Amino acid sequence: MKSVSCFVNGRIYKSFKPVKVADSMVVFNDRILYIGEEDTAKEICKALKGKTIDLRSKVVFPGFIDCHMHLDELGIYLNTLDLRGTKSIEELKDKVRNYAIKSNLSWIIGHGWDQELFKEKRWPTRWDIDDAIKDKPALLSRVDLHAAVLNSRAIEAINLLDRKLVGIERDRKENLTGIVKEDAFQFVVEKVKESLDKKEYTNILQDALSFTASQGVTTVGFVSCDRRSLNTLLSIKEKKIRVRVYLNLQDAQEKRLHVDNLEMLENIGIKKGFGDERVKINGIKILSDGSLGSRTAWLSRPYSDDPSTSGFPNIKEEGLRRVAKKVHEAGLQLAIHGIGDRAIDMILNVYEDLQSPNKLRHRIEHASILREDQVERILRLGIVASIQPRFILSDWWAKERVGEERVRWIYPFKTIISKGIGVGLSTDAPVEKLNPFETIYAAITRGKYENVPFYNETKDQTLSLEEALYAYTMGSAYVLHEEKDLGSLEEGKLADFIIIDRDPFEINEKHIKKIKVLETYVGGSNA
Repeated sequence: MKSVSCFVNGRIYKSFKPVKVADSMVVFNDRILYIGEEDTAKEICKALKGKTIDLRSKVVFPGFIDCHMHLDELGIYLNTLDLRGTKSIEELKDKVRNYAIKSNLSWIIGHGWDQELFKEKRWPTRWDIDDAIKDKPALLSRVDLHAAVLNSRAIEAINLLDRKLVGIERDRKENLTGIVKEDAFQFVVEKVKESLDKKEYTNILQDALSFTASQGVTTVGFVSCDRRSLNTLLSIKEKKIRVRVYLNLQDAQEKRLHVDNLEMLENIGIKKGFGDERVKINGIKILSDGSLGSRTAWLSRPYSDDPSTSGFPNIKEEGLRRVAKKVHEAGLQLAIHGIGDRAIDMILNVYEDLQSPNKLRHRIEHASILREDQVERILRLGIVASIQPRFILSDWWAKERVGEERVRWIYPFKTIISKGIGVGLSTDAPVEKLNPFETIYAAITRGKYENVPFYNETKDQTLSLEEALYAYTMGSAYVLHEEKDLGSLEEGKLADFIIIDRDPFEINEKHIKKIKVLETYVGGSNA
């Protein structure tokens, strides 16, 4: 059935590089038939017997594309305890106690604490959480999703004492502290997810899809997607997939899977772009190191605030090279997590061994601590980067981690973009809030108003509003291989757009994070 809609009398941003604006747009089925002057749009709409929507001078943007997030974990944390901004271990315990009284889930799950904010200046332990909840297992993940604290009941429930995993923390007496990092953390998360039944898991993903649309994000890159999430997405009827989802499935190495997703894709012959306009498979995600917050990101020199460690790799270079070669030869896109500069060295070494890595637009995820020589290597290889500007505000302590000599390497976004490297913006949600305007605000202010300690040394890495908006739309579309259909409002492209309450080009930069999304359209239909 043909559908024609004419959106008139608006301020419609067609693109951001350069900035182009129209006042009207005609959508035929799910694509843009015309965008330009109101009189022409009305004539087309009348001829095709379409309906007219008066935008009443409201602002329209292309839908935001978050190229790196975790749809399953977002859904879980939308239904659990939000621990962001917690200022002490005592406050953490109070929140857990209050939440446990009303929770009907078999596990107490929370997310978002950061020990750097605690007045006690230490990590929480199993004994702290036992003081708040003893009769149910509890998993409280750190804000970076690379570590968590468990209570004693959780340790018993998953037999953690009998597990030989990297990342299980012990005290001087060899007692488990309840802190799990990296491999151990991923193992625990998988065990918790396995405890959810089919209906619960479907509802969790649908909640995440609905929330994503409400934030003005019309397309996501769902990284580290597991088999269960893939099967659940495929089982949800297309009309209930409210946004477009591009998948980079998790590698067997990343979470010690019993079933190798890469082997599955190879055997079936699935290549990049397999799927439809709502759910597509792009490739494989690999975790090469950890996070700065947990000091598990792999640096080329020891941490300045803990010289006993430089972090560590989650996979050895020869193993990464072997997997990367298989992914590349299978015609799939690689998305490799790299936060520390030593991890990025390893990733670039591996990419240099591949034939024409630019054709599949293999990715580096995060690129948090990046040297100038590495920027040149990325440019030469023609690979792309997925970055998260909101990390600047969350990682306000990053200067302490790397010290004065390396402070210039922290999130060098302007350098990357000015070199012409393909860059997409994202949130790593639920690590950061999915709200795109929070991300835009962080990219264009870089902690200036939050007194981020490394602002003065790195303020030249601040993005312009145009640069940030372009990277969040066309840039992310390019990272996902979808720039021909997504990322701007042009004739022939999919009609993915949002209506917002204010124009960021006309307000003070301080207020950009307060912009509200009024409506979200995916394929011309209200999501």
